[in-house]
Amino acid sequence: MKLGRVDFPLPDMPRLGVAAFRNRIVFHLVFIALALATLALALALLNEERQRNAQRYEQGFRKSLGEVVAQLRHPSGQLALLNPEPAQVEPGWIAPLVLPFGAIDFDDATKAQRVVDMAGCALQYPGGATLCAAVGSNAYAGGFVYLVATLDAPPLASRERGALDLSGAHRVRVSLRHGGAEQHWLAPVEMLDAQRGQLPGFAVEAAAADTLPRKARPQRDFRGWVWREGPCLAAGDACPRRTTISIRLPVEAFREALFRPGGPQWPPADLARTGLRLALLGPGDATLFDSATPGAQPPLTLARLSTALAPGETLSITRGTAVVALLQGADDTSAPPSPWLTALIQHLPAPATPRTLAAKDGVTTPAGRFDITLTGDLQGLDRTLSASAARLAWPVGAMLAAIALAWLIIEMGLIRRVATLTKRAAALSHQLQKTPELGTLDVADLRGRDELGILAGSLADLLQQVRDSLRREQLRAEREHDQWHAVGHEIMSPLQSLMLLHAAHDDPSRRYVQRMQQAVKVLYGQASPSEALAAATLAVNRLDLNAFLRGVAENAAYAGIADVAYAPAAEPVWVQADEYPLEDAITHVLTNADRYRAPGTPVTLTLRVDGELATVDIHNQGPRIADDQLARIFDYGVSDAEPQDGQRRGQGLFVAKTYLAKMGGRIAARNADDGVVFEIGLRTR
Repeated sequence: MKLGRVDFPLPDMPRLGVAAFRNRIVFHLVFIALALATLALALALLNEERQRNAQRYEQGFRKSLGEVVAQLRHPSGQLALLNPEPAQVEPGWIAPLVLPFGAIDFDDATKAQRVVDMAGCALQYPGGATLCAAVGSNAYAGGFVYLVATLDAPPLASRERGALDLSGAHRVRVSLRHGGAEQHWLAPVEMLDAQRGQLPGFAVEAAAADTLPRKARPQRDFRGWVWREGPCLAAGDACPRRTTISIRLPVEAFREALFRPGGPQWPPADLARTGLRLALLGPGDATLFDSATPGAQPPLTLARLSTALAPGETLSITRGTAVVALLQGADDTSAPPSPWLTALIQHLPAPATPRTLAAKDGVTTPAGRFDITLTGDLQGLDRTLSASAARLAWPVGAMLAAIALAWLIIEMGLIRRVATLTKRAAALSHQLQKTPELGTLDVADLRGRDELGILAGSLADLLQQVRDSLRREQLRAEREHDQWHAVGHEIMSPLQSLMLLHAAHDDPSRRYVQRMQQAVKVLYGQASPSEALAAATLAVNRLDLNAFLRGVAENAAYAGIADVAYAPAAEPVWVQADEYPLEDAITHVLTNADRYRAPGTPVTLTLRVDGELATVDIHNQGPRIADDQLARIFDYGVSDAEPQDGQRRGQGLFVAKTYLAKMGGRIAARNADDGVVFEIGLRTR
């Protein structure tokens, strides 16, 4: 059986049926079902959460409107409704607000502070100071601006009666900018007792003036008070206390608006462009408070109501046909919605809650009724749910990734290797059915320490054992063939000599020698000497090479080799050799030399000794050997001669080389000027 390598898959390999891949198909379907179940579970939970969100939103929608309306009905909310437009004054100036009250009782510190706290009109400054600048909602209360400030202040230095220079006393400076013109008042502190004082207002020309004009009289409608209440806020002689300043500031332009034709116009149209500034100064131009200090937090505005709106909600505030404010709930920017998740959520089954909800209510203020409309869209809930689901998508993605990783590990590490092994085994089986050649099951890429790797390696090792057994059987058959061939080859030489000894046709032994020669020829044609000679055993002993060569030269004629000349040495030359194999080896070389020597020329034997090596030179005159063939002529079957009597050439020199090697000798060929020299070397000890 001839061995060979098979490449997989074979081109003519039949296609495997579905049954061969049944387990693999089931495996894939299981993992696909697991992934789909995970996605279905995530979608079911997402849709359920969407339904619950819609129900909760519908239940709490009117409650949300009620909370907004309740906030707007509070004085602070009404303040925001009455002042929807932002101030349009320059930085450092304060625009007065319209109060939801008719006026401020500025003569009573408690009442004034209560109005400010309820309306929430005060600006909050760093350090705890506050300032409320506002006008009353009642047009007939007069054209006044109320200023109520609170701050922590030390004991106030009072103005001495009749003093014009106010630089040594505490004073309040008030400035008003209206219609491109500015007015300034200077109100010195005149303490009535330790806790209360009044602020008479003097009109001055410059904002930085600290000296009153001669014969200056306080403005009649300018009224102001200062109160120091509560315990000391810090230890020490200064004893700072919470101080309240309440001022009613007359504005002629506002008064004129009350008596314009067509009835009073209140609040004035240019109120948002009116600027105020208040500062409390101490002795030596020390500033205890200045309304132009940056960092003040404004009161409640309608824009702040948008923070109470859910995403998708819209709050519309109208007054008659005019839209006062239109506010929308902002999406959660900390977790922006995913566009693809939002689209996916919107394609889920719609909840029972209507897509759009609307509710209305109203708030009555001194300036009239404001209609409040709140509309909600479930699309905002979808965006919110999308933002939440985006955070939860990672666990679902991790589960799907784990499923994909498990599938990949099993597919690449087991299933695909099993499929590869199955295909290769099927290809090998298919080849054995078509031809007796046994191929190689290549599993180098499938071997491993796992179960499949061990199984694949075991199958490959078993197949290799079978291949090795077949190879050994082939070698044994070839060895037997060569052995028979070697036996026949070795017998042919002595039989050839016997044929020469019994050359006469009337010799009765000739017939039997011919029969033996014919039988050996049959065996000789059936074998090769390579393995037979390799297995042969020689009896190496001491041999007189000089006497041996003399006998070879004398008996060469009986072997059919004429004219062999040898000049004997003067004394014996002892070597380590087996006489009969050595005779066969030299006879084969002489036969080769006889075949190629020039006609009429002798074959000469020369013996020379060099140390522990004795060398026999066999020289024949004739054609030289090609340089690239000098070493190859000793290989089995290498010869340029035609077969004779059915026998192959190129065996004698191989036999000679083999026998000499077993005796520890060597043989080589070299070209001489007139022919070829074979050198046979043997050990002398």
